[in-house]
Amino acid sequence: MSHMSPSSLADFLLPHGFAVPHPAAVLREGSAATEIGRYALRAAADRRARRATPYASRPGARLGDPVLLVPGFLAGDGTLGLMSRSLRAQGFRTYRSHIHSNIGCTLNAAAQLEARLESIAMRRGTRVQIVGHSLGGMLARGVAVRRPDLVSNIVTMGSPMLAPGAHHVSLAAAVDLLVRLSRAGVPGLMSADCVRGDCARQSFGESRHPLPAGIDFTAIYSRRDGIVDWRACVDPVARAVEVTASHLGMAFDPRVIDAVSGALLRSDVSAVEVDRGKSA
Repeated sequence: MSHMSPSSLADFLLPHGFAVPHPAAVLREGSAATEIGRYALRAAADRRARRATPYASRPGARLGDPVLLVPGFLAGDGTLGLMSRSLRAQGFRTYRSHIHSNIGCTLNAAAQLEARLESIAMRRGTRVQIVGHSLGGMLARGVAVRRPDLVSNIVTMGSPMLAPGAHHVSLAAAVDLLVRLSRAGVPGLMSADCVRGDCARQSFGESRHPLPAGIDFTAIYSRRDGIVDWRACVDPVARAVEVTASHLGMAFDPRVIDAVSGALLRSDVSAVEVDRGKSA
């Protein structure tokens, strides 16, 4: 197993038993082109089905708790736009995280996410479900630990919570560049403390704390992931769901979207059963 160089992330972010993907693993990400094509075909079929369905027969009520979508490292809300569109068509009420580019301090990003959750929960009068891609899922898990009053369910996609450092060398290079730019005075970027110091240790610790009771958790992973070690995405306290997709493709592959909507629906059913149990 190859570990990170001293110029990259802290060693504790790559625990024993996990590995940095082989450099050639990134070639598997080429299937993202097929996956976006699969989404286009599904979207076209859905449009035809909607046109053939009388307006009065279309679903009206929104399903379950509102859903907040959180993008991965180097990404913004737009990367989950296709997933948001599909979930909305199924009846879910989705929200953006307001993260334009996930390249800053993880603790600051978590605080921003918490404030966004408070706003949605106050507006809707209910807890919120979080769907997070890669780093977005790790942020979601940490916030759920701190604020179980705001979160009812988390669904992660390709999120290496058990070993954040088990990622491809291309991401390590991007992290190093952000740290250098931060050191040079560019604001709003990851600093050395975010990847090697107390900030990194706190963020990693929060993503490993036990989840409070009453929060559902589904971890979606793919053995074809060319960016992170898929084993690091299988949190032992989560319901693990395997898909066949690239790391990038998890954001729009319709098969992954089906897995996400299934996890959101399971959470809704569980909440109804709990409510019935309380009233019995």
